[in-house]
Formats: sequence, structure tokens, C-alpha cells
Amino acid sequence: MPVGLALTLFGLSNQAWAQSALEPGSSCGPAINTYGPFDYRSANQQQRSIVENAHFTRGVENLTGGGTGSIAKDIAYTLAVFPNHPRALLAMERLAVKEKRDPPAQVNLTVECWYERAIRWRGTDLVVRMMFADYLIRNKRTTHALTQLDFVSDRAGDNPFTHYNAGLLYLDSGESDKALRQAHRALALGMPRTELRDRLQVLGKWREPEQPSSTDPLPPSAPASQ
Repeated sequence: MPVGLALTLFGLSNQAWAQSALEPGSSCGPAINTYGPFDYRSANQQQRSIVENAHFTRGVENLTGGGTGSIAKDIAYTLAVFPNHPRALLAMERLAVKEKRDPPAQVNLTVECWYERAIRWRGTDLVVRMMFADYLIRNKRTTHALTQLDFVSDRAGDNPFTHYNAGLLYLDSGESDKALRQAHRALALGMPRTELRDRLQVLGKWREPEQPSSTDPLPPSAPASQ
């Protein structure tokens, strides 16, 4: 994921979802842990610190050294407690790339499984869905990615960052018309960034938003005085 996009995604506002746990029966397995699982977006500082200070240290996130054991197992534990932990999901993805194997050594689930579990855990976490879409696009699975992006764009509401980032990902998937629609939505909501518009212009796909025209009839004239 491009750094700028990843940083923007993490700044988005999110919504809570009332599903209590990952369902059993999935090929990716249920989330069963002695601590948690918790929704990372609404977890309090104590819940985060207990896990991150031991298992998701800077060395683990940067893939330079484990916190309590191996890097892979520390990331896996973090995701067992917080299935939708965005930085831990990215770390697992980068570890698979670094090791040139999926799943990475010492864990049993593929990168796609970790994303799938996160989405089953909190299905309206739009950040995770966009991260998963980005992963799918880079792995040439555009149809599946578009399913995620359509979900996001339909539920982005008045969040310009969400519309903007969905537009970038639509463009990465080759859907320039949908990217343009998202660019217009983000612009109308006050998004100041111009990368999406600039990329559309380079492709010859940019069009200025249509200005609303007044089609209402003129008010009737006041009656003449007697």
C-alpha cells in the first residue's frame, strides 16, 4: 500500500458494529483468545497497551525483532486480540512479502485470511475493507476488490477521506468512471488533496463536476394594486 494512502486511511473516522465475535466454521478459523477479541477502533488505552507494549513493539512493526518471541507470532497474537488492527494487518502482509511465503513461517493463516477474519469481525470497518481491496488489486483479483470498494463507497457518508481513498483504489483497479464519481464526492465534501484529480487528468478522464442549474420557475409576480 502506498505510504500516503495508508496514512490517510488510518486517519478516517470509523463506525462500531454490533457483531460480538468471529463465527466458527470459516476456513480461516474463529477468533478465540484468552484476552479479547476487541474492536481496535473502540478499545481503550489499557487494552491496547497490554498487547502493543509486549507484542506489537516498534521492532515487530518494523519487522526487525520480536517482542516476546518471533515477529510472526507477535503479530499473530496482536491480530488474535484485535482482528481489525490496521497496522498489524499491514505488518503481516509485509512479513509475507519479506519472507516470500504466504503464510509466513510460524503462523498458520494466509494474509487473505487475516483480512477475511477482520471483516467478519467488524464488517463496517471501512479502513480494513479498503486495505483488503488494495491487497486484492495488487494481487490481480480486481473483481473481489471491487466488491469491497462498492461496499465502502455506499457507506462512506459525508467522510471526504473515505470517498477520496476509495477513488484512488477504483483508479488502481482500472475503474476510472467510479474513480471520477468518488473524486467529485470528495471534492464536494471539502477534500483538499488533488492526487486523484491529477491522475485522472493524466489519463484524460477528468471532468469538472456539473454545476447545478436552476430549473425552478420564477415566482409569480405580485398582483397589481387596485
